Amino acid sequence: MSRRSYSSSSNTWKFRTHLLDLHEIRSRVASSLGRNDLASCALASRDWNDSFTSLLYNYVILSENGPSMESIEKYKHLIQFLKIENSAFVKLSSTFSEDEVISIIMANSTIITLDLNENIIKPEGVQALSEALKTNSTLATLDLSCNLIRDDGAEALSETLKTNSTLATLDLSCNLIQPNGVQALSDALKINRALTTLDLSHNSIGPDGAQALSEALKINSILTTLDLSNNLIGCNGTQALSDMLKTNETLTTLVLCGSLIGDDGVQALSDALKANWTLTTLNLRKNMIGANGAQALFEVLKANLTLTTLDLYRNPFGDESSGDKPNVSDPICNIKF
Repeated sequence: MSRRSYSSSSNTWKFRTHLLDLHEIRSRVASSLGRNDLASCALASRDWNDSFTSLLYNYVILSENGPSMESIEKYKHLIQFLKIENSAFVKLSSTFSEDEVISIIMANSTIITLDLNENIIKPEGVQALSEALKTNSTLATLDLSCNLIRDDGAEALSETLKTNSTLATLDLSCNLIQPNGVQALSDALKINRALTTLDLSHNSIGPDGAQALSEALKINSILTTLDLSNNLIGCNGTQALSDMLKTNETLTTLVLCGSLIGDDGVQALSDALKANWTLTTLNLRKNMIGANGAQALFEVLKANLTLTTLDLYRNPFGDESSGDKPNVSDPICNIKF
């Protein structure tokens, strides 16, 4: 590595060379390679193995043709980001039970992000995962979307959330969770002091689930992002969330796409926004909002200076073919029709 300095006496540049040691050379070479080249180099030279292997196993996708479970076990201390594809999970499940697979994975004490999306994980697997998370102190992001955890799995996770202090992002979308499961998660949120993002979209929580979450968020002061899209919470569920927004001071993003809110639900949200000075993003796509509901929101925006993104796409009042699309602009809020 060369560094240059200017000599005014001789009017020339002088170069001073710092000789890289072998470890630095290996690290620089390794950082410039793709995953396939890293794997080839790691196999080619035992002397260079350490430099390449650490980067190779930092982010791992366990697939049918990916690294073996034996190599995952050998280098588990290097893995920080792990994604398990369905093909690999199914293959593993033919040798191990579902809870054993989860236990093997969670034995890794360095993992930060675990992606188990679309693995048909059932409550038994979630129970094993929950037990492991009670002692895990590194996992910050867990994606369990599109599995089959149901209420029993949600209840198992809720017990973990009462004590876990590192998990910040939890995706439970598309998991057949109903009000009882959400009630258990809500009880945990009253205690939890780590979770900042919770995705419960595409479940079946209904108005009762929205009510339970609202009560929890009147107490919880950590959660900043909540996605309840496509849960059919309706006007009653929206009313409960609106009451919560009047006092909650931490939630910044609320996503309620496809929730059957209607004009009455939007009126309740509008009333809440008169008192709320924290929410910055509100997504109300596909909610059968008519002209009256839209007008209530637009009136609130004249006084609310906090909301910066309002998504009203695919609501009846915004149908260009009907000629009802309003001509509204706001200097602070980005309104999407």
